[in-house]
Amino acid sequence: MQALLTAIAGMHNSADAYRVFHGRGGVYPESSQWTLDWFSPVWVLTSFKPVSPEVLSQCHQALLSRWQSLAPNEPLNWVYQCRAPGESETRLMSGSVPDNHVVTERGARYAVHVLRGQNHGLFLDMANGREWLKQHAQHENVLNLFAYTCAFSVVALQGGAAQVVNLDMSPTALAIGQLNHRLNDLPAKARFLAHDVFKTWGKISKLGPYGVIVVDPPSYQKGSFIATKDYVKLIRRLPDLLEPQGHVLLCLNAPELDTAFLHQQVAEVAPGLRFVERLANPAAFVDVDPEKSLKVLHYQNA
Repeated sequence: MQALLTAIAGMHNSADAYRVFHGRGGVYPESSQWTLDWFSPVWVLTSFKPVSPEVLSQCHQALLSRWQSLAPNEPLNWVYQCRAPGESETRLMSGSVPDNHVVTERGARYAVHVLRGQNHGLFLDMANGREWLKQHAQHENVLNLFAYTCAFSVVALQGGAAQVVNLDMSPTALAIGQLNHRLNDLPAKARFLAHDVFKTWGKISKLGPYGVIVVDPPSYQKGSFIATKDYVKLIRRLPDLLEPQGHVLLCLNAPELDTAFLHQQVAEVAPGLRFVERLANPAAFVDVDPEKSLKVLHYQNA
């Protein structure tokens, strides 16, 4: 785990949330089980394998030493999350977590919950996708499918979108999304629909057409969405929902499915969509095999 300890020794205290160490990318084989994120004022260390108390103590000492250098008069706040199969847990290791925990990213504010569940409310690897949308949203009608906590909606409205339609099956996630809009003092130009996308095409169509559509589904969520069989159902609908020359971001975070998977499905059921580019992931999320990392593909309608 030397690579992790080296990253801790060099980490900085940033106003924005960011990934400090990404062992999951395979660049550091001996530290491949680890990730470390900064959700100010809390460090979140995650292991995908069981960890002994001695190793956790070593991590604590490394974090404490660096934090005393960065902020000698402030307490060290850090959370450990284990995501090993059958042994998942989240534990506050030192300090505290704010009751109403809000972090920033490129001028936007987001509510997060680092002690509850495996997902914290903001996916840091999608930062470049959010920036892309902010730059392309002006005057557009935006559809945000699988909206989760609506971070895409926040940046779209910051970028001047005319309207954003957020759709997600989870009312709880959408409630946090509504909070995120209030945190950023955004105009009341967003809709929040707690529906199953596959049962809501009529309403989605009625609120369109859309200049930009973001499709960011889970890769596998039993009873909701399984990419291998359900993604094509979404892609088939896109041409009818998009304005002429409209844009779409197809997102996929499944190591077992590569960009060819999406390209093939687009070619089969939506051949009028033209591939433009694959958005780069943030530098911190470097991967020895880019096809196993997050894939964000930009297409444009005919």
